[in-house]
Amino acid sequence: MADLRHEPVVHLPLRVRYHECDQQGIVFNAHYLAYADMAAFEFYKVVFGSTSYITDRGVDMVVAETNLVYRRSARFEDELVVSLSIEHIGNTSLVLGIRIHRGHELVLDGTNRYVWVDVDTHRPTPPPDDVRKLLDAAAT
Repeated sequence: MADLRHEPVVHLPLRVRYHECDQQGIVFNAHYLAYADMAAFEFYKVVFGSTSYITDRGVDMVVAETNLVYRRSARFEDELVVSLSIEHIGNTSLVLGIRIHRGHELVLDGTNRYVWVDVDTHRPTPPPDDVRKLLDAAAT
């Protein structure tokens, strides 16, 4: 999964904090998902204008599947950039590409597949038309 097909929608810079590192002095693997989650909130703002836009319409996104490839180790105080791109818009799912760079060096790439759910029943549901149109516009 070295080359994602789409241009990133968001770029979130961050600096690795000491408590995110394990005994070997590198970022503990689960923190990369937290970084992707932080970038997802920026994604909501960029694509929808706010983090509550989709829930105000009665739907939400939940992670159904994650695939990550760890390319390099990140360490305390490394300056990273987390980028998210729209890889696929399905009937009830959305796949976001994840790439984390340290400068020009690729540290991690992968995907998160989200399923659209009704906020009350938590059952899969298609996103409203306006949400799909905003996603389509951001993907181009």
